[in-house]
Amino acid sequence: MINKTEVLETNKMIEQYNLDVRTITMGISLLDCVSDNLEELNKNIYSKITKYADKLVETGDDIAKDFGIPIVNKRISVTPIALIGASACETPEDFVTIAKTLDKAANEVGVNFIGGYSALVNKGMTPAEENLIKSIPQALSQTERVCSSVNVGSTKTGIDMDAVRLMGEVIKETAELTKENDSIGCAKLVVFCNAPDDNPFMAGAFHGVTEADAIINVGVSGPGVVRHAIKKCRGENFEVLCDTIKKTSFKVTRVGGLVAEEASKRLDVPFGIIDLSLAPTPAVGDSVADILREIGVEYAGAPGTTAALALLNDQVKKGGVMASSYIGGLSGAFIPVSEDQGMIDAVDAKALSIEKLEAMTCVCSVGLDMIAIPGDTKPTTISGIIADEAAIGMVNQKTTAVRLIPVIGKSVGDTAEFGGLLGHAPIMPVNQFACDDFVNREGRIPAPIHSFKN
Repeated sequence: MINKTEVLETNKMIEQYNLDVRTITMGISLLDCVSDNLEELNKNIYSKITKYADKLVETGDDIAKDFGIPIVNKRISVTPIALIGASACETPEDFVTIAKTLDKAANEVGVNFIGGYSALVNKGMTPAEENLIKSIPQALSQTERVCSSVNVGSTKTGIDMDAVRLMGEVIKETAELTKENDSIGCAKLVVFCNAPDDNPFMAGAFHGVTEADAIINVGVSGPGVVRHAIKKCRGENFEVLCDTIKKTSFKVTRVGGLVAEEASKRLDVPFGIIDLSLAPTPAVGDSVADILREIGVEYAGAPGTTAALALLNDQVKKGGVMASSYIGGLSGAFIPVSEDQGMIDAVDAKALSIEKLEAMTCVCSVGLDMIAIPGDTKPTTISGIIADEAAIGMVNQKTTAVRLIPVIGKSVGDTAEFGGLLGHAPIMPVNQFACDDFVNREGRIPAPIHSFKN
């Protein structure tokens, strides 16, 4: 039971330190919507989403009101569309009609994003998966709420470099088609290695084929709460620091568990997982980079940053797993640039580079996230960065991802404006040396030897 002291403490976290439930995400299986008739397929998809998620936003708002806990986003994830559209879609344009149907359904039920315009191609691409990937620029430029992801590698299978090469071209084309809004289409596109089936966070959420027909996943977030807690142990040893982070993470996760159970009950949909990631926002004081500074580095990117982030990520997970038996998704610390004012400050101070961010991703959740780069960056360079990040995930048996935004018409020194939770981002320099000959090789990078654990 949650006692009075915990309630008062939680209220203080909410009122003063930006504690919130970042998202309630309903995962919906579309496997029973499959048809070889495109018109019927779109009709089935729209009908199922609007039926299952009809009360999602209303329920989230009611829970927020009843419990006094801010619930920032209500979202939907669906079965990877490359699988659902395989029988009916013969061209990329056919897949775009499904993207528009998803967008229409999301608008109808009032969610802010719908994820699952996705393909899982870590060992190779079917014709349908290749068509979906080629359709992504059109799909994201012609919809408002649709998010897309492509899984190009895994520890068990290696990395599909043909897909990696294609994704470099797709990201650049998406940037071109949305250049009037600082290439914002790329902010809704993630390239994964080891993508989880139950991630509630956008843009990478999709509903895995091993999941139930519908499920409720909740993402909690409390960078401001963690930062405030560790302020009290300045100068203390690492044991005190770690215990403080663990205890705080426990409390934050308990809030998420309360919301998840209540949403599950009210919507009559099974509870899936809590993702306890520290997900920052542009709000002052709601920054993972500021936690790292509180731990003891002058700026994110200074010597010691990777070690501090490893400590933070591990203690967040240790605290969270004591609060709930069902921890999943990504769960750790996000380090997006545009969504974290502390990261932006570190870039502006020249303390943080893409190469340092890549090193940091070895020890935390996800990867190179919401990074704006010059608009004239070559597709092969983007593919090379994706390959590097996928290799980190593959070898270390963890989820990694890339969400790069080549902002057309802008260069280093400029700023991209995305608005809302996406914030703004300084354009970061990219290594100018070429990797074309590497990226243009065909085939797969084999799985590492430690993948054979059957």
